[in-house]
Amino acid sequence: KLLMYSRYLTTRAFSTSAGKNKVGFIGMGNMGIFMARNLTKNGFAVQGYDLSDKQMQAAEAHGIKACGSMGEAAKNVDYIVSALPMTHHVENMLHHESDGVFANASEHTHICDASTISPLASQKFAEQAKKHNMVFLDTPMSGGVGGAEAGTLTFMVGGEKHELEHVRPMLEGMGKNIFHCGGAGTGEIAKLSNNLILGINMIAASEGMALGEKLGIDPKILQQILSVSTARGHCIDTYNPRPGLLENVPASRNYENGFGVSLIKKDLGLALEVAESCNASTKFTELSREIYDTLEKQGLGTKDFGIVFQHVLKNE
Repeated sequence: KLLMYSRYLTTRAFSTSAGKNKVGFIGMGNMGIFMARNLTKNGFAVQGYDLSDKQMQAAEAHGIKACGSMGEAAKNVDYIVSALPMTHHVENMLHHESDGVFANASEHTHICDASTISPLASQKFAEQAKKHNMVFLDTPMSGGVGGAEAGTLTFMVGGEKHELEHVRPMLEGMGKNIFHCGGAGTGEIAKLSNNLILGINMIAASEGMALGEKLGIDPKILQQILSVSTARGHCIDTYNPRPGLLENVPASRNYENGFGVSLIKKDLGLALEVAESCNASTKFTELSREIYDTLEKQGLGTKDFGIVFQHVLKNE
């Protein structure tokens, strides 16, 4: 009898735990696919949806249940994670009349939006979620495709502290650093500040690397020097845009499967929009966005934004 009771408790505990570990994942792109995979590795039951058949096949290979729609992915889960390109994509995900999250998810579902979108929109979505007895948190991430694959992402969370604590175990299934930024929208403020700096720094790194190469120094030696000097940073020592210097970065695979030019241009545009509301100086941001806009018009929107190095090297 004691053995049977022990088995009963074990089964009951497992069932209860499993019931709290269901995640619907919407948007399994270059980063989302690894984030969803890591959730399954960390004991979460994940069901997901993406517009790409290729990504859906990859998801199934990682043990993720493939769903036929956003609404299906949102049903009967405790958490929803979204990783979508733009603000209007998130709005559609939430509000679609028949296929949206608000129309299909259960009450008390916690929605963690890892997209980089307008902070003002995130604030609005948080208020709208309350009307459906759900919780919406802006949880944009940083760390790139490499961080998503390694499970070392940084999450910047906007929302109430107790709401963050509720989703923390799930976020820890995808990332290493989790920061409470403040109320709704502040996660996106942190992310836009980060990406503003990142977009400008990539151009600066490209100009410095191109200058040194044209003047005759070995690019490998230059990169090694800069990595331990005052110019060191993500775009130098971790994500260098010059091909052949670092392995497993987009620059060494023809700028494929990275952070797209169109996305960094979009993020700089969002930063410029909110900057107007607080009279912030954005001269370098404006110039940087113009450069990425030029690349996009050349048909390079899906290439990793480090391709700006080629633009600078050719002095276009």
